Amino acid sequence: MIRENTRVNANPRGISRENRKLLTILHRNFPGPFSIAEAIDVLKLDYDRVARLLPYLASQGWLKRVRQGLYTVVPLEAASPDQWVKDPWALFSRVFQPGYIGGWSACHHWGLTDQLFRAVVIYTTKSIREREGSIDGTPYIAHVIGSSRLFGLSKAWREEIPVSISDPSRTIVDVLDTPALGGGIRHVGEVIESYFRSDHANEEVLLQYIEQFGNRAIYKRLGLMAERLHVGSDRLLEACRERISRGPAKLDPDGSDRGPLNRTWRVVENVKFSPER
Repeated sequence: MIRENTRVNANPRGISRENRKLLTILHRNFPGPFSIAEAIDVLKLDYDRVARLLPYLASQGWLKRVRQGLYTVVPLEAASPDQWVKDPWALFSRVFQPGYIGGWSACHHWGLTDQLFRAVVIYTTKSIREREGSIDGTPYIAHVIGSSRLFGLSKAWREEIPVSISDPSRTIVDVLDTPALGGGIRHVGEVIESYFRSDHANEEVLLQYIEQFGNRAIYKRLGLMAERLHVGSDRLLEACRERISRGPAKLDPDGSDRGPLNRTWRVVENVKFSPER
């Protein structure tokens, strides 16, 4: 039964015995966001019934609609459901799956930076129009990748929900490929220094990931920055030299084409990168 008082209220209203039973099933099965199709599967009801039920429960404060066709349960103890916000990582991981949290968000998660960024960076294989936006009040930046680049991932638990996130070495590869998603090339330098001075550093895995990723400009940027920062082994620097391509690559791929050419690493230094020592 769905026909109850449909007036939207900030606080959950009374609920019929039948709808309470259905709501209990949703709570039991979905710690994170769920779709209409997933609700149909666990409720064992037809599409029309569920398509009416979910918006009704949301209007009464028992569920929250986070995106078209996507809902999440509201904790029973929430004093004001309309103000309650689900963990954004859990939301973005569900909306943009298959994909993972990366960029500066992963940098902070792994302790590679203390700098906080409001927007969450998510890498996704989905074809999407809106690369930047906001869901449930939290901004995001989505970066589309090919399915072959879904590797080097780990799990982060957010409110008992497993969320895919780039592991520390894969995070380094991503921010060297697209420094803008690591907070800019200068911030990426700080992240690289933190990585090599941390327990996360694994040169063998890092080189393996770069090879699998398939962008040789990453070897050039890594070699130049590691040399300037005095981090990484001689073996790492030599491996990078052996793998660089002939053509020049920009230190900041989004920056100007102009700048001095570092002939050792074949990098156009279109951004000044001189770490203070």
